[in-house]
Amino acid sequence: MDPIKNQISAIDPLTIDPVAEPNGEEALHKILSGTTVFSDSRPIASVTSLEQRRRRKAQIAGGLLLGAAAVTAGVLVAANFGSINTAPAPAVTVTSTEATPTPSVSVTPTSTPTPSVTPTATPTATPTPTPTQVPAPTTPPADASAPVVPPVQAPTTQTYTFPDGHLSFNYPVGWSIRAEQGPFDPPGTAEASRIVTVFDGAGAEVARLFNGNYADGTGGWVKRTIYDRALVPGVVSSTSPNDPVQFGFFAHQAAVMTHPGEEAPATPLDETPTYIMDVRLGSEMQAGETGSGINQIRVPNGIMSAYAVFDPAKQPAFATPEAAKAWMNTTQYAQLKAMFLSLNYK
Repeated sequence: MDPIKNQISAIDPLTIDPVAEPNGEEALHKILSGTTVFSDSRPIASVTSLEQRRRRKAQIAGGLLLGAAAVTAGVLVAANFGSINTAPAPAVTVTSTEATPTPSVSVTPTSTPTPSVTPTATPTATPTPTPTQVPAPTTPPADASAPVVPPVQAPTTQTYTFPDGHLSFNYPVGWSIRAEQGPFDPPGTAEASRIVTVFDGAGAEVARLFNGNYADGTGGWVKRTIYDRALVPGVVSSTSPNDPVQFGFFAHQAAVMTHPGEEAPATPLDETPTYIMDVRLGSEMQAGETGSGINQIRVPNGIMSAYAVFDPAKQPAFATPEAAKAWMNTTQYAQLKAMFLSLNYK
């Protein structure tokens, strides 16, 4: 082999061509017997330089690297492709925390360059498990034998009791009470006499109730028209227990009483009525021409009376009898009637 080629091959770090072992005696003979002639007449183009060899080795390594990357990419793409299905696939939530796979290549310059390709693991789609649906709680069927408990409602009335504890009555929530000293006789009985005034939600006086040991009054001859009446079960007269105590709403028209054989007066019956709502004995509440009567009821501790108070600025309280009948359908009428019917003496 040409000595120049041998020298070039000897300095190539990638490839070392095999060189025949030199003969020492022959080499010594050549040195001593004559001059060695080196020739550089070989064409330069046919001689491969060290730099070209290195570039060629690098190109080969790059080609192998690109090929390995292509193969890896093909494997990844093929792994992510599935079979074509016309039916819609169920919704799957993919949760992956792995990074995008990147091939790692390490090149070790040895006598035989072999690129080492280490692809990362292929990410696998892990569907999120569907949470188990918890069935809605079912209401157990009601026990037919269990007692039905009505809902608790706010009270609509409240109770007032006179200081001596005998007489009491109920009145609507929102209304108010004012108790005052009532008439009394003899001296020393003042504590047992009270006048109670009732005011509605607007503060207007609507009723008065009295209980004590003294009372008086006057009466006359009237024509009575009764619109409503009802029994008051909580009060019984101490002097007339068989004469029931009643609530009534009626009108009086003044009349002139005539005795049998007397000529009727020329003055016609008073057409202006007086409207009354009170509690009295049933015998004191008769329709037609009769005595006006009184609303005082004898009870064990004295006298009891209860009556409604109409607006004194209105004379009469209702413009017509029809207007009085229409008032009976109002809430205020129902509240007053219920208050009088609740009277209780014990």
